[in-house]
Amino acid sequence: MAASQKLFNGIDTIILRVADLHASKLWYEEKLGLTTLYADVDNGLVVLDTGGPTSLTLYQTSEPIANNAETASFPIFSTADAALTRHQLQQRGVATSDLTIDETVSFFMFYDPDGNLLEACQVHA
Repeated sequence: MAASQKLFNGIDTIILRVADLHASKLWYEEKLGLTTLYADVDNGLVVLDTGGPTSLTLYQTSEPIANNAETASFPIFSTADAALTRHQLQQRGVATSDLTIDETVSFFMFYDPDGNLLEACQVHA
């Protein structure tokens, strides 16, 4: 294989494990405004449209979900205005961290009902 040959074309989806697929689907739709692209209740998964090329897949598990903010992998949602997005999420009842602003980005963290860590980030042009 040539060193310059690409193996991948990007990331298709990010999987987040959830305890209750129906409740999580509703939360992501109502709180984050995501829409369902595909649902397979028999296999316990829902694929959500994030507005970009990478989808978010909620995958139900019967195992305990243990998240550690210091070691967890997590999706970062791109936003045009982090302060406004944070305010809108708070208005929808989503607890958020403080807004961090530096010369290149503004971002904040928040969690879904299963404790999955999520971030919203605005890159300053």
